[in-house]
Amino acid sequence: MSAIKTTLEYGPIRSLLDSADMSEVMVNSWNKIFVEHKGLLVQTASRFLDARQFQDLVYSILLNDKKDISSSLSFDGTLPEGHRYHITLPPLTPNSPTLTIRKVSKNIFSLDDLIDLQFMCEKSAAFLKSAVECRLNIVISGGTGSGKTSFLNTLGSLIPENQRVVSVEDTQELQSGHPNWVSMLSQKNITNPITIKECVVNALRMRPDRIIVGECRGPEAFDMLQAMNTGHEGSLTTIHANSAVDCLARIENLSLLGQPEIPLKYLRHQISNAIDLIVQIRRMPSGERKILEILELTGVQGEMITRSNVFEVKKSSPLDVTGYVPQCLSKMQDAGSTLKSKFFDPQTKIKNAV
Repeated sequence: MSAIKTTLEYGPIRSLLDSADMSEVMVNSWNKIFVEHKGLLVQTASRFLDARQFQDLVYSILLNDKKDISSSLSFDGTLPEGHRYHITLPPLTPNSPTLTIRKVSKNIFSLDDLIDLQFMCEKSAAFLKSAVECRLNIVISGGTGSGKTSFLNTLGSLIPENQRVVSVEDTQELQSGHPNWVSMLSQKNITNPITIKECVVNALRMRPDRIIVGECRGPEAFDMLQAMNTGHEGSLTTIHANSAVDCLARIENLSLLGQPEIPLKYLRHQISNAIDLIVQIRRMPSGERKILEILELTGVQGEMITRSNVFEVKKSSPLDVTGYVPQCLSKMQDAGSTLKSKFFDPQTKIKNAV
């Protein structure tokens, strides 16, 4: 067997991977290559010489990443440059292998960057910065390609350096210069697979102050709730959902996968006690990504989780406070936040609000 390479010959997709404007590269077949360009899907003129050249690249990626090609027809992993890839092989995709590469930005967006990009407003940035520093539990919700992981990286960068962080992912996308940050990755293609749920259980034994789960998509959601409720305040995760209300329903469904015997009323109390804020983001038709609302969970009434919008986008207005003063403000103030109730008055300017 040839030696494992640390670099790969990407052929016609090299320039696409090198372009800062391309966030994702999707190869449907040797002669059909699409990209996400500034948030929009575009078919490119690039193509491989033939099916054999594309197949050689696919198998080179798998060999380089030490994948057992005989073990599966689909593979997830990380390229030498740090980008995340997904590969499918025939007969799973009968017409051709496919290769999807989600590029990992080398730079973490700051809150100021996101304000400049109109992803969020100044007040929401100040509020979320204070919420992270004061150890509120936050769930980022959004659809495919909405920027959940990028925003999770931004919030993770605000965690004080005197706290220990353990992150859990399927493939490594979270980045941090934090001095006490341990990354854990689930393992699929081994004899005894290690799931995200098992990683979260292991993380609890590593004396973390905070746990970050790249995305809750299975029964690990219940373990994440338990962590948030048992001394790991300030934990963060993402959920794939198209609205904050859908996010709550998805957390319920995922939690029940792991603990189906739990009464729904008890589970909803667990969710309400564990999660302070849900941040809903969306990729707009124009390709721009924006925060649509920041919602606080306020308790349980009857069998329903109660909630109130702290920030929202109205029909013809950008993201702004709603006028609701969140219950979590007192907790934030106890932890040292300088925010006052007047901060949440739509008439109060940011410079007079902190």
